[in-house]
Amino acid sequence: MYLNILFLPLISSFSGGILGRFLGPKGAGIITTSCIFFTFLISLFSFFEIGIANSTCSVKMSPWVSVELTDIYWGFYFDSLTAVMLVVVTSVSCLVHLYSTEYMAHDPHIPRFMSYLSLFTFFMLILVTSDNFVGLFVGWEGVGLCSFLLINFWFTRLQANKAAIKAMIINRIGDFSLIMGILIIYVSFKTLNFCSVFALAYELKTYSFYFLYFEANLIEIITFFLFLGAIGKSAQLGLHTWLPDAMEGPTPVSALIHAATMVTAGIFLISRCSPLYELTTTVLDIITVFGALTAFFAATTGLLQNDLKRVIAYSTCSQLGYMLFACGISNYSVGVFHLFNHAFFKALLFLSAGSVIHAVTDEQDMRKMGGLLKLIPFTYAMILIGSCALMGVPFLTGFYSKDVILEVAFSRYSNVGHFAYWLGIFAAFFTAFYSTRLIFLTFLVKPNGFKIITLNAHESPLRLTLPLIILSIPSIFIGFICKDMFIGLGTDFWGGSIYVCSSHYNQIEAEFMPQIFKLIPLITVSFSLVLAYFFYSYYLDLLFWLKTTTIGKMIYNFLNRKWYFDKIYGEIITQRFLVLGYNSTYKMIDRGVIEILGPKGLSLFVQNNSKIFSSFQTGYIYHYSFLILIGACFLILTVYGYKYFTDYQIILLFLIFVLFN
Repeated sequence: MYLNILFLPLISSFSGGILGRFLGPKGAGIITTSCIFFTFLISLFSFFEIGIANSTCSVKMSPWVSVELTDIYWGFYFDSLTAVMLVVVTSVSCLVHLYSTEYMAHDPHIPRFMSYLSLFTFFMLILVTSDNFVGLFVGWEGVGLCSFLLINFWFTRLQANKAAIKAMIINRIGDFSLIMGILIIYVSFKTLNFCSVFALAYELKTYSFYFLYFEANLIEIITFFLFLGAIGKSAQLGLHTWLPDAMEGPTPVSALIHAATMVTAGIFLISRCSPLYELTTTVLDIITVFGALTAFFAATTGLLQNDLKRVIAYSTCSQLGYMLFACGISNYSVGVFHLFNHAFFKALLFLSAGSVIHAVTDEQDMRKMGGLLKLIPFTYAMILIGSCALMGVPFLTGFYSKDVILEVAFSRYSNVGHFAYWLGIFAAFFTAFYSTRLIFLTFLVKPNGFKIITLNAHESPLRLTLPLIILSIPSIFIGFICKDMFIGLGTDFWGGSIYVCSSHYNQIEAEFMPQIFKLIPLITVSFSLVLAYFFYSYYLDLLFWLKTTTIGKMIYNFLNRKWYFDKIYGEIITQRFLVLGYNSTYKMIDRGVIEILGPKGLSLFVQNNSKIFSSFQTGYIYHYSFLILIGACFLILTVYGYKYFTDYQIILLFLIFVLFN
């Protein structure tokens, strides 16, 4: 049964890709959606059996790599963490497949699109089910490849090409770091199996590892490299720039990337490797700081974006920051719980945004919308539910995990914990403000778009609205239903899938923290909602005046241009590397040394010395025998004489002999 979870999406991908021209758009849509739906049903059974009945399962299929003492198997491990990720990935993917059959109905290449979606799902399932680092890396690279294919699906658009290449290149940085971490694990532990590595980690926690002639603690260097890999995939501060540009792909792709796949891989990796991270407080503090900075940065950047999908994309980046610093303060279960909740309301937001874009004929600029409340009331209700869950409005899904993250951060009673708490509070304030701004600019203000577009705006058909209805239910209720099971005190749901050192566990302290610090997130969100409501209802002129002041222009440009990260990368770092590469590697090496020592130089050398070489062709056998003897001696010296030529005295005597004789 468990292997069907992996094989059904693979069959779905092959059916849509190879047989798509025979099945047609409708046939490819039906087969791919059906396969993912059955995968979701099996994932629900596995969730009950593994998560609720506490029956973990390990499946070894066949040997993959067998070199001397190294044996790597195609193996899959199903525990509580895997079961949660399976439900998230398959449920959102199933709804995205159903949504895509209507959203992409007029595209001539829909079988290829459905094939890519299924392949994306397959590689994400490989990532979360593998029982070793090599299998995880296969899934890790697979989701990167599929993101490239899907972002660049409309490959005739230049911006889609640029966005896909940018996503691939930036993720290479994180992928290289992950490879380094995996190689160090193999060198140190002589195995890549999760269970074996985690069992041996405590015994090696005091070992040192020499990296680039620097001595570092073995566990710290491993966890740091794994964390750098998570930064790239989960779009944390510094390597986040690919995430908003990924909006160039079709809207279903954005929903799948941001809700269930790709960006959640980094959070999963850190949670899976919790037995390693619990052995080093230094890297955990770094993770906490990075997560808090990412949450604050993305929230402030989303505040003044005008593209509907980009605002939601920056909200994803901000929520990933919350998940990351929850892991950094050793509350992995809370971070995964927020990942679980976030998947549903973020998929709802993106698919609802697609419904808005569909209604206004592919317009994405919120400044050219407005007045859509009476035209598409159902989509308005769906975006309102998703936005309220994102803000953490009480009794909606986001409230049950987001507020807990802030509480456990404060109850850590450390500088790092309080730093994350206050930045998380500011991020919650800005999140509520830009979510309210999105609703006002899109639905509630006076129409600002072209008259013909506004008059033709219409509600989406059933296959677009049905996934929204289904997603709205968990966006309201799933946090309340699952809170006690996932993060309730005394719950044994996670079993051994997540390990937390007893000295790091502070969820009990969060229950007894001062009441005012529990209420601050709610007060902040409420104040931000009221402030945004009054600004966009009655004081738009004041907002315009603030934006046109000298300081207002500076702040607006700074936030609207995303803290100038793209400008710094594009104009300073990238350009300098291009100039350096052109002057050094291209002109000096490619066109210089290689051409001189390569075919061009060799041909000139032979051409100029052809008479000398022809003189060797004497026709006498003893001349040829002499040349063969010289060549054999040279070969023997090359193979066996290297040990003598490593002595600098012998080399010096040889040079003197050559120069003075």
